[in-house]
Amino acid sequence: MPRVRFNHMELTVAKGVLTDEFRAEVKAFYGDVLGWMVTNVEIVGGLQILLRPDESQFILVAESSRPLSAPGYDHLGLLCDTRADVDDILARCEAVMANDDRMRIKYYDDLRTGGVVVHAFYVKYLLPIWFDVQVIERVAPIPV
Repeated sequence: MPRVRFNHMELTVAKGVLTDEFRAEVKAFYGDVLGWMVTNVEIVGGLQILLRPDESQFILVAESSRPLSAPGYDHLGLLCDTRADVDDILARCEAVMANDDRMRIKYYDDLRTGGVVVHAFYVKYLLPIWFDVQVIERVAPIPV
């Protein structure tokens, strides 16, 4: 069976959204808070935004006359290495939220299932989708 992996996602926003100010805000958050490479790229008929967590994954943010609408908790999961990394990103998001009411955070209690604990929160900022920032920890199962 062939191995199939994710390598990209395209997120569409309304035409006219990708202003210089919006691009700077995306770079400040997704670049500085999440540590992603953020660049402008001429593709699909215009100057779009390319978000790259690493060399093999990217999110293309493109303008469209039919932009994405995700009113529920549709999300893309982001996996961190440690609980401290999740907490650090959460603190950075909360700092943004203190000055910008466009930042939305959904808090979760740790989810424990058998020998796994998921420590996570959801964040939605500037883009039309939630990101689930999490760490998956292996722990000793609770004795029954």
